Amino acid sequence: MTDDVSRETETPSVPGEARRVFPSDRLPLAERYAELLGTEGVVRGLIGPREAPRLWTRHVLNCAVLGEWVPEGSTVADIGSGAGLPGIVLAIARPDLAMTLVEPLLRRTTFLGEVVDELGLDHVEVVRGRADALHGERRYDVVTSRAVAPLGRLLEWSMPLVDAHGALVAMKGSSVAAEIEEAAPVLERFGCATPEVRELGVDVLEETTGAVRVSWADPASVSWPRTTGAAPRATSSRRRSGSSRKRR
Repeated sequence: MTDDVSRETETPSVPGEARRVFPSDRLPLAERYAELLGTEGVVRGLIGPREAPRLWTRHVLNCAVLGEWVPEGSTVADIGSGAGLPGIVLAIARPDLAMTLVEPLLRRTTFLGEVVDELGLDHVEVVRGRADALHGERRYDVVTSRAVAPLGRLLEWSMPLVDAHGALVAMKGSSVAAEIEEAAPVLERFGCATPEVRELGVDVLEETTGAVRVSWADPASVSWPRTTGAAPRATSSRRRSGSSRKRR
């Protein structure tokens, strides 16, 4: 990426909380990512101009603490990754994760690919496509998302990608209880366990992050028939060997 991008809005300085969320050797990567979001991300229409002054508090930090619910060494798919929230942030904070960013829009995957290359995130793969294009093809320990869809629809897209002992982990706001209630038929149909709701970043951030976790009720009974039909195939701009399998 170039540095001659319009800077109509200044990227805010790094808050002290960032040093409690990111390892010291990863903080410069988080700073650069925040800078890219506040400049090229705004110019490309991936982040609204009004969001630039609160990139750290509203976007970067609250995504980073999602890692509290992601086990060490997990394979992770971030669906509807957009500008890389929470996927890029998690990949910066957690180099132990094998991350796949799933996003259907070309202008977003182009940005994601450039960020991955510039920050040297060699444990990240960018896949252009819808989440359902990967159904029957890949499975992950954790499937994340942020502001993608109500829980019922999110389950339809995410659970076919969740490994038997894995989970959907989605950032959710104050409507999460209502979403869980409305999603009851979908939860039952998929054979999901009762969703867990948690506030993340407690004692770390001034504004905590709400999240919901959905796992399988009976992992031994889960199966993934290969899917065929109209769903378009996803295309990957970065391919890692064994990216959809848990690393041993």
